[in-house]
Amino acid sequence: MKQILQVFNRVPLIYQIMVGLVIGICISLFSPDVGKDLSLLGIIFVGALKGIAPLLVFFLVIAAVCRHKAGQSSGMKKIIAMYMIGMFLSALLAVFVSYLFPTTLHLANVTQDTKAPQGIAEVLITLLKNIVDNPLHAIMTGNYIGILGWSVVIGFALRHAKEEIKDVFVGISDAITTVVQWVIRLAPFGIMGLVAESIATNGIEALLEYAVLLGTLLGSMFFVALIVNPIIVFAVMKRNPFPLTFKCLRESGITAFFTRSSAANIPVNMNMAKRLGLSPDLYSIAIPLGATINMAGAAITITIMTLAAVNTLHIPVDFSTAILLSIIATIGSCGASGVAGGSLLLIPLACSLFGISNDIAMQVVGVGFIIGVLQDSTETALNSSTDILFVAAADFAKNGYPEDLSVGRVDTIKAELAE
Repeated sequence: MKQILQVFNRVPLIYQIMVGLVIGICISLFSPDVGKDLSLLGIIFVGALKGIAPLLVFFLVIAAVCRHKAGQSSGMKKIIAMYMIGMFLSALLAVFVSYLFPTTLHLANVTQDTKAPQGIAEVLITLLKNIVDNPLHAIMTGNYIGILGWSVVIGFALRHAKEEIKDVFVGISDAITTVVQWVIRLAPFGIMGLVAESIATNGIEALLEYAVLLGTLLGSMFFVALIVNPIIVFAVMKRNPFPLTFKCLRESGITAFFTRSSAANIPVNMNMAKRLGLSPDLYSIAIPLGATINMAGAAITITIMTLAAVNTLHIPVDFSTAILLSIIATIGSCGASGVAGGSLLLIPLACSLFGISNDIAMQVVGVGFIIGVLQDSTETALNSSTDILFVAAADFAKNGYPEDLSVGRVDTIKAELAE
Protein backbone atom coordinates (compact mmCIF):
# COMPACT_ATOMS: atom_id res chain seq x y z
CA MET A 1 0.00 0.00 0.00
CA LYS A 2 2.83 2.38 0.85
CA GLN A 3 4.46 1.77 -2.53
CA ILE A 4 1.15 2.41 -4.30
CA LEU A 5 0.78 5.73 -2.50
CA GLN A 6 4.34 6.69 -3.40
CA VAL A 7 3.70 5.98 -7.09
CA PHE A 8 0.38 7.85 -6.88
CA ASN A 9 2.05 10.92 -5.35
CA ARG A 10 4.80 10.96 -7.98
CA VAL A 11 2.27 11.47 -10.79
CA PRO A 12 1.52 15.20 -11.30
CA LEU A 13 -1.88 16.15 -9.94
CA ILE A 14 -3.09 17.62 -13.25
CA TYR A 15 -2.55 14.25 -14.96
CA GLN A 16 -4.42 12.47 -12.18
CA ILE A 17 -7.32 14.91 -12.62
CA MET A 18 -7.43 14.30 -16.38
CA VAL A 19 -7.53 10.54 -15.81
CA GLY A 20 -10.35 10.97 -13.28
CA LEU A 21 -12.21 13.17 -15.76
CA VAL A 22 -11.96 10.56 -18.55
CA ILE A 23 -13.04 7.74 -16.22
CA GLY A 24 -16.02 9.81 -15.03
CA ILE A 25 -17.13 10.51 -18.61
CA CYS A 26 -16.83 6.84 -19.60
CA ILE A 27 -18.76 5.63 -16.57
CA SER A 28 -21.59 8.14 -17.10
CA LEU A 29 -21.92 7.22 -20.80
CA PHE A 30 -21.93 3.44 -20.33
CA SER A 31 -23.72 3.26 -16.96
CA PRO A 32 -25.65 6.44 -16.02
CA ASP A 33 -26.92 4.89 -12.79
CA VAL A 34 -23.39 4.22 -11.58
CA GLY A 35 -22.47 7.75 -12.68
CA LYS A 36 -25.19 9.17 -10.44
CA ASP A 37 -23.97 7.04 -7.55
CA LEU A 38 -20.47 8.43 -7.99
CA SER A 39 -21.85 11.89 -7.22
CA LEU A 40 -21.06 11.14 -3.55
CA LEU A 41 -17.35 11.49 -4.33
CA GLY A 42 -17.96 14.93 -5.80
CA ILE A 43 -20.18 15.98 -2.90
CA ILE A 44 -17.51 14.97 -0.38
CA PHE A 45 -14.73 16.73 -2.30
CA VAL A 46 -16.61 20.01 -2.79
CA GLY A 47 -17.94 19.86 0.76
CA ALA A 48 -14.42 19.42 2.14
CA LEU A 49 -13.13 22.39 0.12
CA LYS A 50 -16.02 24.61 1.15
CA GLY A 51 -15.68 23.50 4.76
CA ILE A 52 -11.97 24.21 5.14
CA ALA A 53 -11.78 27.34 2.94
CA PRO A 54 -13.30 29.81 5.48
CA LEU A 55 -10.89 28.69 8.22
CA LEU A 56 -7.98 28.80 5.81
CA VAL A 57 -8.76 32.38 4.76
CA PHE A 58 -9.45 33.55 8.31
CA PHE A 59 -6.17 32.35 9.84
CA LEU A 60 -4.01 33.02 6.78
CA VAL A 61 -5.12 36.65 6.63
CA ILE A 62 -4.65 37.15 10.39
CA ALA A 63 -1.14 35.64 10.17
CA ALA A 64 -0.25 37.73 7.11
CA VAL A 65 -1.52 41.03 8.55
CA CYS A 66 0.00 40.63 12.01
CA ARG A 67 3.40 39.80 10.46
CA HIS A 68 3.24 42.60 7.89
CA LYS A 69 5.96 45.20 8.47
CA ALA A 70 5.03 48.87 8.49
CA GLY A 71 5.93 50.64 5.26
CA GLN A 72 6.11 47.39 3.28
CA SER A 73 4.16 47.59 0.01
CA SER A 74 1.50 44.87 -0.31
CA GLY A 75 0.61 45.37 -3.99
CA MET A 76 -3.13 45.16 -3.31
CA LYS A 77 -3.94 48.40 -5.15
CA LYS A 78 -2.52 47.02 -8.38
CA ILE A 79 -4.43 43.75 -8.05
CA ILE A 80 -7.75 45.45 -7.29
CA ALA A 81 -7.18 47.71 -10.32
CA MET A 82 -6.56 44.62 -12.47
CA TYR A 83 -9.76 43.03 -11.13
CA MET A 84 -11.85 46.10 -11.99
CA ILE A 85 -10.28 46.64 -15.42
CA GLY A 86 -10.70 42.97 -16.29
CA MET A 87 -14.39 42.98 -15.37
CA PHE A 88 -15.15 46.21 -17.25
CA LEU A 89 -13.37 45.02 -20.40
CA SER A 90 -15.24 41.70 -20.15
CA ALA A 91 -18.60 43.48 -19.91
CA LEU A 92 -17.66 45.81 -22.77
CA LEU A 93 -16.65 42.83 -24.91
CA ALA A 94 -20.00 41.20 -24.14
CA VAL A 95 -21.78 44.32 -25.44
CA PHE A 96 -19.90 44.19 -28.77
CA VAL A 97 -20.46 40.43 -29.09
CA SER A 98 -24.19 40.94 -28.48
CA TYR A 99 -24.27 43.52 -31.28
CA LEU A 100 -22.38 41.21 -33.66
CA PHE A 101 -24.34 38.06 -32.73
CA PRO A 102 -27.77 39.18 -31.42
CA THR A 103 -29.71 36.45 -29.63
CA THR A 104 -33.30 36.12 -28.47
CA LEU A 105 -34.98 33.99 -25.80
CA HIS A 106 -38.14 31.92 -25.42
CA LEU A 107 -39.53 33.32 -22.19
CA ALA A 108 -43.13 32.10 -22.14
CA ASN A 109 -42.88 29.02 -19.94
CA VAL A 110 -39.72 29.67 -17.91
CA THR A 111 -40.19 31.02 -14.38
CA GLN A 112 -38.01 31.42 -11.32
CA ASP A 113 -39.10 32.52 -7.84
CA THR A 114 -35.71 33.50 -6.41
CA LYS A 115 -35.55 37.06 -5.10
CA ALA A 116 -32.99 39.27 -6.83
CA PRO A 117 -31.55 42.65 -5.86
CA GLN A 118 -33.35 45.68 -7.28
CA GLY A 119 -30.54 48.19 -7.64
CA ILE A 120 -26.85 48.98 -7.26
CA ALA A 121 -27.55 50.56 -3.87
CA GLU A 122 -29.01 47.29 -2.59
CA VAL A 123 -25.96 45.34 -3.77
CA LEU A 124 -23.56 47.78 -2.08
CA ILE A 125 -25.62 47.86 1.13
CA THR A 126 -25.56 44.06 1.23
CA LEU A 127 -21.78 44.06 0.82
CA LEU A 128 -21.40 46.56 3.68
CA LYS A 129 -23.68 44.48 5.92
CA ASN A 130 -21.63 41.38 5.12
CA ILE A 131 -18.44 43.11 6.27
CA VAL A 132 -19.81 43.55 9.81
CA ASP A 133 -21.40 40.12 10.00
CA ASN A 134 -20.72 38.11 13.16
CA PRO A 135 -17.29 36.56 12.53
CA LEU A 136 -18.37 33.08 13.62
CA HIS A 137 -21.48 33.34 11.44
CA ALA A 138 -19.33 34.55 8.54
CA ILE A 139 -17.08 31.51 8.87
CA MET A 140 -20.04 29.13 9.17
CA THR A 141 -21.84 30.56 6.12
CA GLY A 142 -18.78 31.22 3.94
CA ASN A 143 -19.27 34.99 3.92
CA TYR A 144 -15.79 35.91 2.66
CA ILE A 145 -16.33 39.66 2.80
CA GLY A 146 -17.07 39.29 6.52
CA ILE A 147 -14.20 36.86 7.01
CA LEU A 148 -11.76 39.24 5.32
CA GLY A 149 -13.04 42.23 7.25
CA TRP A 150 -12.73 40.67 10.70
CA SER A 151 -9.47 38.84 10.01
CA VAL A 152 -7.84 42.10 8.83
CA VAL A 153 -9.08 43.88 11.97
CA ILE A 154 -7.84 41.08 14.25
CA GLY A 155 -4.54 40.98 12.34
CA PHE A 156 -4.00 44.70 12.89
CA ALA A 157 -4.88 44.30 16.57
CA LEU A 158 -2.15 41.64 16.85
CA ARG A 159 0.52 43.77 15.14
CA HIS A 160 1.93 44.83 18.53
CA ALA A 161 1.41 41.49 20.25
CA LYS A 162 4.29 39.29 21.38
CA GLU A 163 6.00 37.21 18.72
CA GLU A 164 4.96 34.02 20.52
CA ILE A 165 1.29 34.93 20.01
CA LYS A 166 1.87 35.71 16.34
CA ASP A 167 3.63 32.37 15.95
CA VAL A 168 0.51 30.60 17.24
CA PHE A 169 -1.60 32.03 14.40
CA VAL A 170 1.15 31.29 11.89
CA GLY A 171 1.29 27.70 13.14
CA ILE A 172 -2.49 27.30 12.88
CA SER A 173 -2.50 28.70 9.33
CA ASP A 174 0.32 26.32 8.37
CA ALA A 175 -1.58 23.35 9.82
CA ILE A 176 -4.77 24.28 7.95
CA THR A 177 -2.74 24.72 4.76
CA THR A 178 -1.45 21.16 5.20
CA VAL A 179 -5.02 19.88 5.57
CA VAL A 180 -5.96 21.74 2.39
CA GLN A 181 -3.14 20.02 0.54
CA TRP A 182 -4.49 16.66 1.72
CA VAL A 183 -7.96 17.54 0.43
CA ILE A 184 -6.60 18.72 -2.93
CA ARG A 185 -4.85 15.38 -3.39
CA LEU A 186 -8.37 13.89 -3.56
CA ALA A 187 -9.28 16.11 -6.53
CA PRO A 188 -9.04 13.28 -9.13
CA PHE A 189 -11.71 11.27 -7.31
CA GLY A 190 -13.88 14.31 -6.59
CA ILE A 191 -13.82 15.51 -10.19
CA MET A 192 -14.50 11.98 -11.43
CA GLY A 193 -17.67 11.97 -9.32
CA LEU A 194 -18.69 15.49 -10.36
CA VAL A 195 -18.36 14.93 -14.10
CA ALA A 196 -20.00 11.49 -13.95
CA GLU A 197 -23.02 12.85 -12.09
CA SER A 198 -23.31 15.93 -14.31
CA ILE A 199 -23.32 14.03 -17.62
CA ALA A 200 -25.50 11.19 -16.31
CA THR A 201 -28.11 13.62 -14.96
CA ASN A 202 -28.20 16.45 -17.51
CA GLY A 203 -26.83 15.17 -20.79
CA ILE A 204 -26.85 17.73 -23.59
CA GLU A 205 -30.53 17.69 -24.64
CA ALA A 206 -31.50 20.71 -22.52
CA LEU A 207 -28.71 22.78 -24.06
CA LEU A 208 -29.56 22.35 -27.74
CA GLU A 209 -32.42 24.89 -27.75
CA TYR A 210 -30.09 27.60 -26.48
CA ALA A 211 -27.01 26.63 -28.50
CA VAL A 212 -26.54 30.09 -30.04
CA LEU A 213 -26.87 31.88 -26.70
CA LEU A 214 -24.56 29.37 -25.04
CA GLY A 215 -22.03 29.70 -27.84
CA THR A 216 -22.05 33.50 -27.46
CA LEU A 217 -21.46 33.25 -23.72
CA LEU A 218 -18.73 30.62 -23.89
CA GLY A 219 -17.01 32.29 -26.85
CA SER A 220 -16.83 35.58 -24.96
CA MET A 221 -15.41 33.87 -21.88
CA PHE A 222 -12.76 32.05 -23.90
CA PHE A 223 -11.81 35.35 -25.60
CA VAL A 224 -11.34 37.01 -22.20
CA ALA A 225 -9.31 34.07 -20.87
CA LEU A 226 -7.03 33.81 -23.91
CA ILE A 227 -6.83 37.40 -25.20
CA VAL A 228 -8.02 40.05 -22.72
CA ASN A 229 -6.42 38.60 -19.58
CA PRO A 230 -3.03 37.98 -21.27
CA ILE A 231 -3.02 41.60 -22.49
CA ILE A 232 -3.61 42.85 -18.92
CA VAL A 233 -0.93 40.49 -17.58
CA PHE A 234 1.54 41.60 -20.27
CA ALA A 235 0.92 45.25 -19.36
CA VAL A 236 1.82 44.42 -15.75
CA MET A 237 4.70 41.94 -16.18
CA LYS A 238 6.16 43.25 -19.47
CA ARG A 239 6.82 39.70 -20.69
CA ASN A 240 5.13 36.77 -22.44
CA PRO A 241 1.92 36.17 -20.43
CA PHE A 242 0.81 32.90 -22.02
CA PRO A 243 2.88 30.35 -20.02
CA LEU A 244 1.43 31.75 -16.79
CA THR A 245 -2.04 32.08 -18.33
CA PHE A 246 -2.14 28.47 -19.49
CA LYS A 247 -0.76 27.23 -16.17
CA CYS A 248 -3.51 29.03 -14.24
CA LEU A 249 -6.22 27.78 -16.61
CA ARG A 250 -4.90 24.22 -16.35
CA GLU A 251 -4.34 24.00 -12.60
CA SER A 252 -7.07 26.33 -11.31
CA GLY A 253 -9.61 26.55 -14.15
CA ILE A 254 -10.19 22.82 -14.55
CA THR A 255 -10.98 22.30 -10.86
CA ALA A 256 -13.18 25.40 -10.75
CA PHE A 257 -15.06 24.20 -13.86
CA PHE A 258 -16.31 21.12 -12.04
CA THR A 259 -16.79 22.55 -8.54
CA ARG A 260 -18.70 25.55 -10.02
CA SER A 261 -17.76 27.60 -6.97
CA SER A 262 -15.11 30.30 -6.67
CA ALA A 263 -15.29 29.89 -2.89
CA ALA A 264 -14.61 26.15 -3.09
CA ASN A 265 -11.64 26.85 -5.38
CA ILE A 266 -9.95 29.22 -2.92
CA PRO A 267 -7.86 26.41 -1.35
CA VAL A 268 -6.77 25.29 -4.83
CA ASN A 269 -5.59 28.81 -5.71
CA MET A 270 -3.92 29.22 -2.32
CA ASN A 271 -2.02 25.99 -2.83
CA MET A 272 -0.96 27.06 -6.31
CA ALA A 273 0.18 30.47 -5.04
CA LYS A 274 2.33 28.77 -2.42
CA ARG A 275 3.90 26.47 -5.02
CA LEU A 276 4.65 29.46 -7.25
CA GLY A 277 6.50 31.09 -4.36
CA LEU A 278 4.19 34.11 -4.17
CA SER A 279 4.19 36.39 -1.14
CA PRO A 280 1.76 35.11 1.56
CA ASP A 281 1.11 38.72 2.59
CA LEU A 282 -0.30 39.28 -0.90
CA TYR A 283 -2.09 36.11 -1.93
CA SER A 284 -3.66 35.35 1.47
CA ILE A 285 -5.80 38.48 1.07
CA ALA A 286 -5.98 38.96 -2.71
CA ILE A 287 -7.21 35.46 -3.62
CA PRO A 288 -10.22 35.30 -1.24
CA LEU A 289 -11.00 38.91 -2.17
CA GLY A 290 -10.89 37.94 -5.83
CA ALA A 291 -13.23 35.02 -5.20
CA THR A 292 -15.70 37.61 -3.88
CA ILE A 293 -15.37 40.59 -6.24
CA ASN A 294 -13.38 39.45 -9.31
CA MET A 295 -16.18 38.18 -11.55
CA ALA A 296 -15.32 38.77 -15.20
CA GLY A 297 -17.38 35.75 -16.20
CA ALA A 298 -20.34 37.10 -14.25
CA ALA A 299 -20.02 40.46 -16.02
CA ILE A 300 -20.22 38.65 -19.37
CA THR A 301 -23.22 36.57 -18.29
CA ILE A 302 -25.13 39.56 -16.93
CA THR A 303 -24.48 41.66 -20.04
CA ILE A 304 -25.23 39.05 -22.71
CA MET A 305 -28.31 37.66 -20.96
CA THR A 306 -29.69 41.17 -20.41
CA LEU A 307 -29.14 42.20 -24.04
CA ALA A 308 -30.75 38.92 -25.15
CA ALA A 309 -33.86 39.95 -23.20
CA VAL A 310 -33.62 43.44 -24.73
CA ASN A 311 -33.48 41.94 -28.24
CA THR A 312 -36.42 39.66 -27.47
CA LEU A 313 -38.53 42.66 -26.41
CA HIS A 314 -37.28 44.80 -29.33
CA ILE A 315 -36.01 47.57 -27.05
CA PRO A 316 -33.61 49.99 -28.82
CA VAL A 317 -30.22 50.42 -27.16
CA ASP A 318 -27.88 53.34 -27.89
CA PHE A 319 -24.11 53.30 -27.32
CA SER A 320 -24.18 55.38 -24.11
CA THR A 321 -26.74 53.01 -22.57
CA ALA A 322 -24.57 50.03 -23.54
CA ILE A 323 -21.58 51.62 -21.79
CA LEU A 324 -23.74 52.23 -18.72
CA LEU A 325 -24.77 48.58 -18.83
CA SER A 326 -21.07 47.60 -18.81
CA ILE A 327 -20.48 49.73 -15.72
CA ILE A 328 -23.54 48.29 -13.96
CA ALA A 329 -22.46 44.74 -14.87
CA THR A 330 -18.97 45.46 -13.48
CA ILE A 331 -20.26 46.84 -10.19
CA GLY A 332 -23.06 44.29 -9.92
CA SER A 333 -20.65 41.41 -10.53
CA CYS A 334 -18.86 42.33 -7.32
CA GLY A 335 -22.05 41.33 -5.52
CA ALA A 336 -22.30 37.93 -7.19
CA SER A 337 -21.92 35.17 -4.62
CA GLY A 338 -19.09 32.67 -4.97
CA VAL A 339 -21.50 29.76 -5.42
CA ALA A 340 -23.02 28.05 -8.44
CA GLY A 341 -25.44 30.32 -10.31
CA GLY A 342 -24.64 33.40 -8.22
CA SER A 343 -24.30 35.73 -11.20
CA LEU A 344 -27.74 34.89 -12.59
CA LEU A 345 -29.48 36.65 -9.72
CA LEU A 346 -27.85 39.92 -10.79
CA ILE A 347 -29.57 39.85 -14.21
CA PRO A 348 -32.75 41.61 -12.97
CA LEU A 349 -30.52 44.40 -11.71
CA ALA A 350 -29.21 45.03 -15.23
CA CYS A 351 -32.63 44.49 -16.81
CA SER A 352 -34.06 47.29 -14.69
CA LEU A 353 -31.86 49.71 -16.68
CA PHE A 354 -34.10 49.07 -19.70
CA GLY A 355 -37.38 49.13 -17.81
CA ILE A 356 -37.83 45.35 -18.06
CA SER A 357 -40.17 44.08 -15.37
CA ASN A 358 -38.90 41.76 -12.66
CA ASP A 359 -41.27 38.99 -13.82
CA ILE A 360 -39.70 38.94 -17.28
CA ALA A 361 -36.19 39.33 -15.86
CA MET A 362 -36.67 36.31 -13.64
CA GLN A 363 -37.70 34.29 -16.69
CA VAL A 364 -34.30 35.20 -18.15
CA VAL A 365 -32.75 33.91 -14.93
CA GLY A 366 -34.64 30.66 -15.51
CA VAL A 367 -33.04 30.32 -18.94
CA GLY A 368 -29.68 30.85 -17.24
CA PHE A 369 -30.31 27.90 -14.95
CA ILE A 370 -31.12 25.70 -17.95
CA ILE A 371 -27.79 26.40 -19.66
CA GLY A 372 -25.94 26.67 -16.34
CA VAL A 373 -24.44 23.19 -16.73
CA LEU A 374 -21.86 24.67 -19.11
CA GLN A 375 -22.31 28.43 -18.71
CA ASP A 376 -21.81 28.57 -14.95
CA SER A 377 -18.99 26.01 -15.02
CA THR A 378 -17.07 27.99 -17.65
CA GLU A 379 -17.82 31.26 -15.87
CA THR A 380 -16.40 29.93 -12.60
CA ALA A 381 -13.32 28.56 -14.37
CA LEU A 382 -12.67 32.02 -15.85
CA ASN A 383 -13.31 33.85 -12.57
CA SER A 384 -11.18 31.61 -10.37
CA SER A 385 -8.26 31.16 -12.77
CA THR A 386 -8.18 34.95 -13.23
CA ASP A 387 -7.83 35.38 -9.45
CA ILE A 388 -4.55 33.47 -9.26
CA LEU A 389 -3.40 34.80 -12.66
CA PHE A 390 -3.64 38.47 -11.65
CA VAL A 391 -2.15 37.87 -8.19
CA ALA A 392 0.79 35.97 -9.69
CA ALA A 393 1.32 38.65 -12.35
CA ALA A 394 1.39 41.44 -9.76
CA ASP A 395 3.79 39.48 -7.54
CA PHE A 396 6.11 38.52 -10.40
CA ALA A 397 6.17 42.12 -11.65
CA LYS A 398 7.35 43.24 -8.21
CA ASN A 399 9.62 40.38 -7.08
CA GLY A 400 10.81 38.82 -10.31
CA TYR A 401 9.63 36.11 -12.68
CA PRO A 402 10.64 32.51 -11.87
CA GLU A 403 13.08 30.76 -14.16
CA ASP A 404 10.79 27.72 -14.23
CA LEU A 405 7.03 28.05 -13.61
CA SER A 406 6.79 24.36 -12.81
CA VAL A 407 8.77 24.87 -9.59
CA GLY A 408 7.91 28.50 -8.83
CA ARG A 409 10.27 31.34 -8.05
CA VAL A 410 13.73 29.83 -7.74
CA ASP A 411 15.18 32.30 -5.25
CA THR A 412 12.22 31.75 -2.93
CA ILE A 413 12.73 28.01 -2.93
CA LYS A 414 16.45 28.39 -2.32
CA ALA A 415 15.75 30.69 0.60
CA GLU A 416 13.35 28.15 2.10
CA LEU A 417 15.94 25.37 1.71
CA ALA A 418 18.60 27.56 3.34
CA GLU A 419 16.38 28.04 6.39
